[in-house]
Amino acid sequence: MTAIENLHNRIDLYNIPFSERGSRLMLFRKADMLFIRLAERWVKQESAVGHYRKRPPFVDNIRFWDADGAPLAFELETYPHVVSVKTRVGAFDWAFLDSETLMIKLPSGGCGVSFDGQSQDGAADRRGGVLHGVRATAYTTNAQIIQNTITPLDNGYHRVELRLESRAGNALMLNLTPRLGYNRSIPEPDAVIAKARQRWDEWFSAAPPVLEAYRQDYDYAWWILRAGLMSTRYYFTREALVPSKIHYVGVWHWDQFFHALAYRHINVRLAEDQLRILLDHQQPNGMIPDAVHDEGVVMHLDFPLEADVTKPPLMAWTVLKLYETTGHTDFLEEMYEPLLRWQSWWHTDNVDAHGLGMYRHPFSSGLDDSPMWDYGMPVTAPDLNTYLVLQAESLATIADIIGKPEDARSQRERARTLLDAMMMHLWDEERGCFNALRGGERVPVLTPFHLLPIWLDGLPRQVYDRLIAHLTDPAKFWTRFPLPTVAIDDPHFDPLQMWRGPTWVNINYLFVNALQRRGYPDLARELRRKSLELVMMHDDIYEYYNPFNGERPPKAAPIFGWTSAVFIDMALQETREAAPESL
Repeated sequence: MTAIENLHNRIDLYNIPFSERGSRLMLFRKADMLFIRLAERWVKQESAVGHYRKRPPFVDNIRFWDADGAPLAFELETYPHVVSVKTRVGAFDWAFLDSETLMIKLPSGGCGVSFDGQSQDGAADRRGGVLHGVRATAYTTNAQIIQNTITPLDNGYHRVELRLESRAGNALMLNLTPRLGYNRSIPEPDAVIAKARQRWDEWFSAAPPVLEAYRQDYDYAWWILRAGLMSTRYYFTREALVPSKIHYVGVWHWDQFFHALAYRHINVRLAEDQLRILLDHQQPNGMIPDAVHDEGVVMHLDFPLEADVTKPPLMAWTVLKLYETTGHTDFLEEMYEPLLRWQSWWHTDNVDAHGLGMYRHPFSSGLDDSPMWDYGMPVTAPDLNTYLVLQAESLATIADIIGKPEDARSQRERARTLLDAMMMHLWDEERGCFNALRGGERVPVLTPFHLLPIWLDGLPRQVYDRLIAHLTDPAKFWTRFPLPTVAIDDPHFDPLQMWRGPTWVNINYLFVNALQRRGYPDLARELRRKSLELVMMHDDIYEYYNPFNGERPPKAAPIFGWTSAVFIDMALQETREAAPESL
């Protein structure tokens, strides 16, 4: 079975939209109508149109009618390349012509289509019409038009009502665009659908083979990693994957690291561009912003406190992992100096009196609402210092590869110095973990991030043993679906609230890497398989999960990028470890 056949009806349009690589259009269903949302933030317009997650559809109440004006009930059949709206007068087949244009192949005979378009004004013409507003909606058909009316509504929309007499080869196109150059040239619809399928076939065929046990969700994860890509526009300087087209529109700094790790298996340039889009906006002092979206970057926030905001320094580690797969030495040369500036920013402006790294804003950790920040900022955190040691080690390896042995020695000395400081100031012999400190005092909470230094070489054996004991304790972290992001016996634990308890599969992925490096292959394999099992419980792939029953917490975002990316990478790890005859 091909990947396209494997994903038959997986895109349900209620929770999972129909979308396309590069597009900001998402087609959804509600009852017997469809609607289109835009994956666009419009920051400067939010006071008028609302936040993008709560904004009403841009094109709403898309309905289908028979020749007499009676409404048509429908059933859906979906594939990655086409949505077929099946009615008693025939099928209305939807496909993407390009990133801003949806084409609807019309059934032969009399039919009607109506919709409400968000707009300030509109004008009909002999082939359709155009609605004008923050974005334009141009609609065009080559069917015979019996009726074409545009009626202003009281809610900021105009209603378009079309009655058509169509024949084979006729279509209706919807072009939703910020541009003045509308797409109103109608190609042959069957060719459009065939080309859409070809694009998806080529995408899926580039993916490495995987064990059959993971195939269905593996294909769906690759669907997310293509459908969630957005094309360049303004500050969005590279084609890049957004965390969730529904919930997070933009690229967030450390999400891109995990996205790149999946893309390295099919497209080197696409993988590398997930990092380049961040470095395109690196500041003169070396800081890399928290997020990038069409209209700007996020690098300073005034909530829950005012501070610069970035994300954890895992880029050098990611660059090296990409190189290990691709062998692209020129990429190391390209990344090296920006990474040195990034490291310098951390060690210049974000260290405590002992030279240990501090988070100055909760969001810079990526663990936005973790109880580690409940007692104030800045916090000297064990996870941050783990990343800084890994960054120095990775930079040393890169320096060796590109012929900078003195730099390599300097980076290894930095890593050793930082590791010694972690042992001296963060290691808690009584608790058997590394502390997070606020003003030199222990923050009273236990999370898996207190155990993350297990990733690092050079610690005493008894330290590793204590960390492993915590990690595998069913009363703390080894739940049915590990790893909860707060120990389950900690009073701060909440299994449904973001970083206060749910399991995040990308964090599991980091620990799988740590356990493999540390020489615990069986434990790494068990955590990896539990993580894969967790994702496979659902039709969609989510931001985070309940660590006890694997259910989706109410606020967890759908069609989630980094969960999909690490699912892919872990499924490939399982496949590589399997006997050849099991493939």
